[in-house]
Amino acid sequence: MTTYREAIKQAIREALTRDDRVFLMGEDVGRYGGCYAVTKGLLQEFGEERIRDTPLSEATFVGAGIGAAMAGMRPIVEIMTVNFSLLALDQIVNNAATIPHMSGGQFAVPLVIRMATGAGRQLAAQHSHSLEGWYAHIPGLKVVAPATLEDARGMLWSALQDPNPVLIFEHVNLYNMEGALATDAGAVPLSGAAVRRPGRDLSLITYGASLHKSLAAAEQLATAGIEAEVIDLRSLRPLDDGTIMASLARTRRALIVDEGWRSGGISAEICARVAEQAFYDLDAPPARLCGAEVPIPYPKHLEDAAIPQVDTIRAAALELVRPQGRSA
Repeated sequence: MTTYREAIKQAIREALTRDDRVFLMGEDVGRYGGCYAVTKGLLQEFGEERIRDTPLSEATFVGAGIGAAMAGMRPIVEIMTVNFSLLALDQIVNNAATIPHMSGGQFAVPLVIRMATGAGRQLAAQHSHSLEGWYAHIPGLKVVAPATLEDARGMLWSALQDPNPVLIFEHVNLYNMEGALATDAGAVPLSGAAVRRPGRDLSLITYGASLHKSLAAAEQLATAGIEAEVIDLRSLRPLDDGTIMASLARTRRALIVDEGWRSGGISAEICARVAEQAFYDLDAPPARLCGAEVPIPYPKHLEDAAIPQVDTIRAAALELVRPQGRSA
């Protein structure tokens, strides 16, 4: 048994061992071992040349990562939490995402940026954002959100081989998740959703920590005779339209579960694509269950109420399948 945290550490360790061009940098990644202890011990293994603590300046060290990537290195940049990435927004959006285009293909930016995302740890409004949908809007970036141990380990290596900047969003509630991980688990592609549970009555389309809540809700729905298919998006840019639409051809109903805010979120993009590509397959309008339109509260009961939970996913699925509101 291992944890999501350890799976990421394994991936970083393997990358550092395989490729001398790989190095890690970010705030407190070295001596402290990372805000979520993902990089604990790596400084002692690989030294200060490969594990670099940086000043508290996201714009500076993300910019340094872009420059290193352009020069042929393979940097892994850790940003403590997704809200801190806003301090490097210009570097990510106006430099990393555009340099290959602006240079006419003369420069690639093989940069990997890891950051913690999401709510559920009582970190309040400043450290509980789910902004991955913002970045999924930007051409030139690849945006992934691994929700399993295999993906947490395997997507990092694939990201380091990609000539484009890749943003990896690690949900804070997954770091302690335990499971079995094969020692020979390999690379995982950066595109392509996964059907985590087959079903026939509706499709639960989700990613990140909401995947596991959706799987739990699907188990409960099964006791009521409703078979929910659960789709793990894994990649938010590019989105895997094919897997989504194939699922809807089977189930004819879609519920998108997204911890991010509803207005302008990734769930809205998925609903639009469903309407464009699968309208005549649907028996009901696509539905969404998203985070409440508020800054994430600190009190535990309010934080729980602000984001999708197993019971609210189950209730929304029942309403979609049984709109008259019959109880299960």
